[in-house]
Amino acid sequence: MKLTDSEKREIFQLIEKDKPLPDKYRFLLFGDKREVELVWNGKTDEITNIVMPFQVIEQVDEPRAEKPEDTKSQLSLFDERGRQKSGWTNKLIWGDNKLILSSLKNGPMRDEIEQAGGIKLIYIDPPFDVGADFSMDIEIGEDTFTKKPSVLEELAYRDTWGKGADSFVAMIYERLVLMRDLLAEDGSIYVHCDYRLNPYIRLILDEVFGKEKFKNEITWRRQIPRGRKIEAKYMPYSADYILLYSKAEEGIWNKIEKINYISIEEAESKYMKDEGGYFRTSDPGSYSNESLIRLYNANRIYVSKNGKVIIKDGILSVSQGSIGIKYYREIIGNKVKEESIADNIWDDISGMGVVSSEYVNYPTQKPEALLERIIKASSNENDIVADFFCGSGTTLAVAEKLNRKWIGSDLGKFAIHTTRKRMIQVQRDLKKDGKDYRAFEILNLGKYERQHYIGVNMNLREEERKKQLEQKEKDFIALILRAYKSEAVENFKCFNGKKMGRFVSVGPINLPVTRLFVEEVISECLEKRISRVDILAFEFEMGLFPKIQEDAKAKGVDLALKYIPRDVFDKRAIEKNQVVFHDVNYIEVKPHVKNKQIAIELTDFSVHYSQDTVENAAYSLANGKNKIVVENGNIIKVNKDKDGIVSKEMLTKNWTDWIDYWSVDFDFECKKEIIRVKKEETGEIEERWTGDFIFENEWQSFRTKKDRSLELITPFRESSPGRYKVAVKVVDIFGNDTMKVIEVSV
Repeated sequence: MKLTDSEKREIFQLIEKDKPLPDKYRFLLFGDKREVELVWNGKTDEITNIVMPFQVIEQVDEPRAEKPEDTKSQLSLFDERGRQKSGWTNKLIWGDNKLILSSLKNGPMRDEIEQAGGIKLIYIDPPFDVGADFSMDIEIGEDTFTKKPSVLEELAYRDTWGKGADSFVAMIYERLVLMRDLLAEDGSIYVHCDYRLNPYIRLILDEVFGKEKFKNEITWRRQIPRGRKIEAKYMPYSADYILLYSKAEEGIWNKIEKINYISIEEAESKYMKDEGGYFRTSDPGSYSNESLIRLYNANRIYVSKNGKVIIKDGILSVSQGSIGIKYYREIIGNKVKEESIADNIWDDISGMGVVSSEYVNYPTQKPEALLERIIKASSNENDIVADFFCGSGTTLAVAEKLNRKWIGSDLGKFAIHTTRKRMIQVQRDLKKDGKDYRAFEILNLGKYERQHYIGVNMNLREEERKKQLEQKEKDFIALILRAYKSEAVENFKCFNGKKMGRFVSVGPINLPVTRLFVEEVISECLEKRISRVDILAFEFEMGLFPKIQEDAKAKGVDLALKYIPRDVFDKRAIEKNQVVFHDVNYIEVKPHVKNKQIAIELTDFSVHYSQDTVENAAYSLANGKNKIVVENGNIIKVNKDKDGIVSKEMLTKNWTDWIDYWSVDFDFECKKEIIRVKKEETGEIEERWTGDFIFENEWQSFRTKKDRSLELITPFRESSPGRYKVAVKVVDIFGNDTMKVIEVSV
């Protein structure tokens, strides 16, 4: 290290003033380690290594019987339809994929993945546009309502995009390192991006995987410029980019065919034609004499002008001209099918159209043909394929259809719900076609460490981190208590406030309230003889209620779970007393028992959501416009005519309008929820019962884009005499789930 005296003085002065050093000192002090290095604000080599247990909250073993009489045929020796495969169970995980990836890499599930051959292919399509992945259009009759992202989703967006490109780069860098470490040695990764992020992602992948592991950049032309694009000021954007890297020098690679369909007119100009159709020719050089004679007899030999084929003494030869082998093009309707080896320009797969039969009303959905080509190219049957930004589940659906195992995750509850419906439909279709399928399970992450849910900068020194944690918690809790109109309390472990004789516990700001959190609240209630408590949260763990409330009630604790609305961040809403903390959804069911058979009828479902108000909509609307709002569990269309007269139309006319999906477990307490935890002292894997049970999805009914109807009663199911706990799960049109458990005697 060679520093001048003035440089040394400058460094000392800057350190004394607690100011950062200029970039030039990075190279003077630490040397040139790399020819080119990517640098961004907050860059660190520290990668998350936290391990949290995965909790299985739901298992879908096989599709429901489509008709009541199918129940018996499923048990029949003569049922020749597709069946569930044994062994690996596919995994759909809800939560922050950084924590999921770290827990997969460092936790007990890693062994399960390795025993199944390891992850051979990862495809990700990370959010590369402002909030696009979290705002959802919900169909209400003939109208469409735009559901805003949840606070958790919005916070994730803010941390990813709201702080500029460097926050996105930091987010994706750490996740790509974890994905690289999870990949099998012969595994590959495909990263989907658009023109805005392509340069960043390419450099990050070079750094994470190494430049020599770069295999290709695929240009996917998703649409042909037309309409307004033709009038664009500059060249219109019509393509995305997919970057392909392998972990080792060579990953799995299967040559893939590219199929295109051209018109008869175009075929006339491109190909030769005879009575057999359109054809191209190829050199017969490597063909044996016997093969050439066989092809000649089948009229597959093309002879050039003035040429003549001679067969003498079993030998085929040609005089004067030359010969070629005819390869015919299949004619389908008024189109001619072309086949070729695919290169890195993919212009034969169109984008996702809203009229497509596979469209599931998800804004970032990609066509199945795109994923089919990727999965076929870089994996083989029975390999594990993963997508950690799975969205609507296209990767997983295609993987299942192509006989691959899969792992998927997403932060959005709506994404997980959309994927669940889609995978159940894939199971149904495979079974109907006589093809086998795999069971899948829906998982949550378990115990969260405190610093991970309050948004503390983990790069700070421990003392500074502790101070920031305390201050952020204090400010956040004060805001929520003020909006809830409760007074603060002190000297409690779990309680932050009190309101009208009920204690108040505020959940984390950017993670869901988990079972562990609620169990700690109940424990302090018993210790301090507290009998009534409200838990406030932006999000609750899937499958949490009402089981946890029933457990609390059995211990003498009246537990109310309430959602914190987005309005808590609106000072005007707080000042006008417009902030409403709504209850979790409520289910009513009716069991029917006859001749040792059980059927379950869904009889009522109530919600309490609010998103905007009629008053606010009426005030902000321009004349001649309309807006849909959700107010106190009702979806209302607010219209303002050209004269400024406001009218209201109720779009949810029946309680069933709120339901998107419901399912039943006819024997809820037959399968314990076991988590696998690594002991810190020894590193050994220990299995523990959480005290809860896995919801086994035995029957379900849900709405699709094509079919908006919903069955409200299950077929009768045969059961042995005894008492059963039957669990009913309902998912509303926003993707939020609620469960009810009832006792039924047979």
